[in-house]
Amino acid sequence: MSVRTLPLLFLNLGGEMLYILDQRLRAQNIPGDKARKVLNDIISTMFNRKFMEELFKPQELYSKKALRTIYDRLAHASIMRLNQASMDKLYDLMTMAFKYQVLLCPRPKDVLLVTFNHLDAIKGFIHDSPTILHQVDETFRQLTEVYGALSAGEFQLIRQTLLLFFQDLHIRVSIFLKDRVQNSNGRFVMPVSGPVPWGTEVPGLIRMFNHKGEEVKKIEFKHGGDYVTAPKEGSFELYGDRVLKLGTNMYSVHRPVETHMSGASKNLASRTQKSIAPNPLAKEELNFLARLMGGMEIKKPSGPEPGFRLNLFTTDEEEEHAALSRPEELSYEVINIQATQDQQRNEELARIMGELEVTEQPRQSTSKGDDLLAMMDEL
Repeated sequence: MSVRTLPLLFLNLGGEMLYILDQRLRAQNIPGDKARKVLNDIISTMFNRKFMEELFKPQELYSKKALRTIYDRLAHASIMRLNQASMDKLYDLMTMAFKYQVLLCPRPKDVLLVTFNHLDAIKGFIHDSPTILHQVDETFRQLTEVYGALSAGEFQLIRQTLLLFFQDLHIRVSIFLKDRVQNSNGRFVMPVSGPVPWGTEVPGLIRMFNHKGEEVKKIEFKHGGDYVTAPKEGSFELYGDRVLKLGTNMYSVHRPVETHMSGASKNLASRTQKSIAPNPLAKEELNFLARLMGGMEIKKPSGPEPGFRLNLFTTDEEEEHAALSRPEELSYEVINIQATQDQQRNEELARIMGELEVTEQPRQSTSKGDDLLAMMDEL
């Protein structure tokens, strides 16, 4: 596994989360000033300097539950609140969208272009907030510094690490089903047309060489697709044409975003329920979350602000039904950090927990510091 995968996973999933929240805020007719505040607060927290410093440290990926905890915190970093079912749906949409993008990347290095597409769109959300724009640009520079010099082999290892993370997720999404890029079992359809990876040729020709390296024979074959040469390479600069469209906002036009659990996901839930062995990485994940959340500093508002609930379903009844019908193993319940066993990290965890109000469910609040996260019961 690559130890350079976590920043790309976090930033791309975070970009998809912002796309979805922006679409739902508009769909529910949330006033523009409130919607902008929600996105600004989340993006400011997401690109916090200390948080990014922890994120970019070389480290292996942890479980989906550990990462889900971070997104719970992010989604509730403002006056907006999500019920558990809506948070589950949000995370499903985020993960399936980025999985699709990783699968379709023409070459492993293009996952960096996908990340830049997400950052470009995020900057569009905060174009009138220069301070937050600076935070995002700093992260862009970190990405360029860390990933700019990596070899094709290192990017291939990053791509394999991402695919391992996503391999058991086969949740059907209505957008993908309607566009016929996802089958009814939740697996994606790989295209056999379009541009080939930059620097490669359209398939259909075999060249043979002799021992002197001279071409001696050509054989043509039918490849069965409709491929074309890539027009140009996408820009890896701060500003430029990325060429690749993966990672752009597919919710910019109003479309329904229902999710459905496939049979494969149900079988996975059944197998997970039977396995009750403790997670050997539990302590490492706890330390990981403590460090990350310690960097996610959230400024409390100077005055009371009315909160509101965002529903990712069409009606409250649909949300309640989804909460009841979803297998417990796929709900990614939030971690409950207990700062009582390891004396060495007691002070840090106590400080973090002091900033949070640990409750069973998110509820209406007048303070961003209250009820930010319902921490998972246990790993």
